[in-house]
Amino acid sequence: MIETANILNNATVRSLVLLDEVGRGTSTFDGLSIAWSVAEYLHDTPSVAARTMFATHYHEMIELALLKPRVCNLTMAVREWNDTIVFLRRVLEGAADRSYGIQVARLAGLPREVIERAREVLLNLEREELSRDGRPKLARGRGLPGPAGTVRAGSAAPGAAETAEGGTPPAPSQLGLFAPEEDPVLEEIRSARIEEMTPIQALNFLADLKKRLLA
Repeated sequence: MIETANILNNATVRSLVLLDEVGRGTSTFDGLSIAWSVAEYLHDTPSVAARTMFATHYHEMIELALLKPRVCNLTMAVREWNDTIVFLRRVLEGAADRSYGIQVARLAGLPREVIERAREVLLNLEREELSRDGRPKLARGRGLPGPAGTVRAGSAAPGAAETAEGGTPPAPSQLGLFAPEEDPVLEEIRSARIEEMTPIQALNFLADLKKRLLA
């Protein structure tokens, strides 16, 4: 923040301003608010309207290009190949549709179990923050007990395969819109690495799920 303050207090129309990840050292909403207002200040203040490159992972900020006449979005070209990503070192017009933080962490050498758990938490974050029974979803995937004695993350509760009478419970005839969270198809969707799929792989994955649901 001290560096950002120094830039904003001393920049002129002759300056070249390079800003990287402004607002990342605080909460998400605070950081986004600061980054947004800094960008607006550089654009709107005549005495500080310097040529600026503003690098950020706050995807919400791409909307500034719709609101401010001298703002444009640029992104780095990335190609997904063989379950990994390749940075092409080429700048394109437009905005990135998503970040690649977990892939970068893998390339940096973080342990495999850390990367796998990060993917799991990311999927939970991309959905609602709380499950239907009010539990935080970030922790899911570690075998935590769910509502009514169910067990998630592939664990089976003792005696779960039998009813109170000792028989085997009938399989559901149809997967409803609000199917139980432990349903294998839903679990497969939750664990799927959508962010690493190519468009063709994603379509094939969706077609396979549809075929199984309609079988």
